[in-house]
This record gives sequence, C-alpha cells and structure tokens, in this order.
Amino acid sequence: MSSAPLAQESTDYAVVEGEPPELLGRNLVAAAHLLASATAFFFLSFVFAYFYLRSLASGAMWKPRGVDASIAWGTVVTACVAVSAILVQRGLADHRAGRRPEWRRKGLAALLLGAAALVLQAIAWTQQSFGPSDGGFASVYFGWTAFLFLFVLGTMVWLEMVLATSYRYRGFAAGTTEVAPGEASGDPYRSGADIRDPVSLIRAELEALSFYWAFLAGIVVLTWIVLYLL
Repeated sequence: MSSAPLAQESTDYAVVEGEPPELLGRNLVAAAHLLASATAFFFLSFVFAYFYLRSLASGAMWKPRGVDASIAWGTVVTACVAVSAILVQRGLADHRAGRRPEWRRKGLAALLLGAAALVLQAIAWTQQSFGPSDGGFASVYFGWTAFLFLFVLGTMVWLEMVLATSYRYRGFAAGTTEVAPGEASGDPYRSGADIRDPVSLIRAELEALSFYWAFLAGIVVLTWIVLYLL
C-alpha cells in the first residue's frame, strides 16, 4: 500500500503562508503570558521551599552562624535587572511612537545591564562565605539564584535577537515589500513570503518581550526581598 509524499518540491507555499502579521503578533503576546504563568509556578516551588524549610528547621539546621547572603551584591544585581526592564518598557514606548533609533539605544543599554547582572551574580556566588550544603537556607539560596540566572540569560538572548532583527531591518518601514521571500525564516529557496509584512513583527516581539522581562524583574525583586531582607 503506497502513500502520497508529505511534501514535494513543487509545494505551493502561497497555500500555507502569507499570514497577517496581526495573527502572529497576538500569538507572541499570548505566548509571553503563558511563559510568565509557567515561570511563576516554577519559582513558587522555591518560595514554598524557603518558608517550609524555615518553619521546620531551627537554628543551625536552617541558617548556621555566618550563613548570610550579601545584601550589597543582591541589591546591585536586582537594580541592574530592574533598570534593564524599565529601559525595555521605555524602548517599547519609543517604538510605538516611531522613534526607532531611540528604541534601539535603550534596548542595547538594557541588554548590557542584563549581561552585567549575570556577571555580577556569578561573582556574588564566589564572594559568599558558605556553600549550597551549609544548611537549608544555603541550599535554597543557590538553587533559587542559579535557576533565576538561567531565566535571565534566556531573556537576554531573546532581547538580543529582537535587537539584531531591528538593526538588520532598520532601513525598512512597516508595510515594506523589500523583504525577500523566505527572508524571515532564513530559507532562500522559498517561493513565497513567510508572512505578510514581517518587519511589523518586531513590534509584537518587543511587546511580548517587554511584558515577560517586566514580570521576571518582579520575580527578581521578590527574590531579593525573601533571600536578603527576611
């Protein structure tokens, strides 16, 4: 029993492509909300671990003498993340107002601040006077900040990609027809456009990114309060 091939070289891309950019834009924003929800549930486990272990363990079992996270390092890292998120929000406002160069400058500054937060967090780990096996607090501290490091790193990669796309098409205006078929997907062999007006998707990506980065910055602030102030 023979079956028809799933794909052929003569496939008419016009049948499956040419989506309106508004559709993918809404999908990106919805995906950012879903990602934020998943992130909240992920870090809720560390909040639970902190208060649960704190309530069970007493004295040296929870936080032995000398096991105190540096407030200075934590504050600097949190400040970098918070300012970076604010810059992305301001950059989105610039993009909406048509001030594209201003958005790119703010986006680049936000990327540098996010990268600085990652470097400072890595240095902060080496400056602590305790290790992950020195009590319940130490275990929660290193686990929580390590996974937060990975989430911030992934968000910075996302920001870098949005910035790179914006710089690449900085000479194109929304509604342009200069983008070649397959340009957005990197497939030069496509005979039809991936999506109508792909340049307009930069705005949608930036809106999704700004929402998620602000949300993640809120988690960083919560982390700072729980691990350094309580």
